[in-house]
Amino acid sequence: MLQRRIIDNVVSRALEEDLASGDLTSEACVPAEAVAHGEALARHEMVACGGEVFRRAFQLVDPECEVFLVKAEGEVVAPGEVLWRVRGKARSLLMAERVALNFAQRMTGIATAARRYVAARPAGATTRIADTRKTTPGLRAFERYAVRTGGAHNHRDDLGSAVMIKDNHIVAAGGIGKAVARARERAPHTCRIEVEVTNMAELEEALAAGADIVMLDNMDDAEVRAAVSRCRAEGHPPRGPIVEASGGITLARIATLCDAGIDVISVGALTHSTPAADISLELLGLG
Repeated sequence: MLQRRIIDNVVSRALEEDLASGDLTSEACVPAEAVAHGEALARHEMVACGGEVFRRAFQLVDPECEVFLVKAEGEVVAPGEVLWRVRGKARSLLMAERVALNFAQRMTGIATAARRYVAARPAGATTRIADTRKTTPGLRAFERYAVRTGGAHNHRDDLGSAVMIKDNHIVAAGGIGKAVARARERAPHTCRIEVEVTNMAELEEALAAGADIVMLDNMDDAEVRAAVSRCRAEGHPPRGPIVEASGGITLARIATLCDAGIDVISVGALTHSTPAADISLELLGLG
C-alpha cells in the first residue's frame, strides 16, 4: 500500500499548482453553503487503482468531504460502473475534482495495462512482468503501486537499490569485465549484479565476468532464444544467470518470450506511455 505521507506530499503539491489563485468559477457561481454528491464512473473496462489518492485529494481541500470507495483496488470494473462516490460542499468537490481524477485516471490506466501484460503470459508461465525506471518525475511511487495493483512487479526502485551495468556504464568503465569486477568489489554481498547486453559477444563477456543477471536489450525473438539457451548451458547457478528481456517489448511478444524461457520481461511502456483510463466525475445533485 501507499503510505499516507507519500500520498499527501504529492497530492498537496498538485493542489497547490491548481489552486494557487483559488477557484474563480466555483467561488463566483456556487453558493458557499451548497452541499452536493456525485459518482466517479468508468467509461470502459478497467482495473480500479488509486482510490485512496482520489480520496485524499478531496479531504486535503476540505476534511469534511466524504469519499466512498465502491470498488476495491485491483478489481475489474465494467463500463458504466461506479468506482467511487463523493459528498461534501459543492465548492470543495469542484476544487478537488481535476486533481483527484488526474491521479486516478493515470494510476488506473497503468494498472489496467499491467493486467493485460500479465494475462498475456501462457498458462503456467512463471515469467515476471516488470516495470522500469521510465516513470513520470515525482510520480514514481504512484505509478509503481499501480503496476503492482495490476499484478505485475517492480524493477529496482532507484539508482541506489541495485547494480545495473548498462551500455554507458560499460563505455565509462572500459568494458564489461572491468565494470563487473569493480561492482563486485564495491557492492554489498547481498546485491546481485545485472549487465545489459545487445548481442551474443557481449553476452559471452557478461557470462565470463560472472554476471548474476543479464538483460537482453532489443534482441529479436531468435536472438533471445539463442541467448537463453547459452545462459542455461552456463549452469552456475544451476540454471545460469537470471535472464531478462527489455526493449521493443509489445503485448504480442509476451507469449513468445515466455516460451523462450525468459525469467523477467521489463516493459517501459507500462509507465512511460500507457494511456490514462477514462473516468468521469458527475455531480448528481445537491444535498
